Amino acid sequence: MENTATNSAPVAHVTTKSWDSEVLKSDLPVFVDFWAEWCGPCRMVGPAVEQIGKLMAGRVKVVKVNVDENQEIAMRYGIQSIPSLLLFKGGKEIARTIGAMPKEAYIKFIESSLAKA
Repeated sequence: MENTATNSAPVAHVTTKSWDSEVLKSDLPVFVDFWAEWCGPCRMVGPAVEQIGKLMAGRVKVVKVNVDENQEIAMRYGIQSIPSLLLFKGGKEIARTIGAMPKEAYIKFIESSLAKA
């Protein structure tokens, strides 16, 4: 199985096929960015998500799911608006936030959600 998360790319692109192994079976909490190419706010969030992947490496895994290419996953989690960012721990969704925010707000969201989990 190909691992798309390399040292040069702090954010892995996850598909329906790799979802279980990359997200649900991850030892680390996973911050998932549900996005699409045509979504303006998603493109604004992209650089922040990449930075979080670098800043939180080793503590939180950061992945992106293209909703157009992976509709089954988006439907399974009831993604109706994008960007939707979900936090998983131990294979379960523990928190979600919708819409574009600055990087600092996402980091605060991740840290406070993990503190409660």
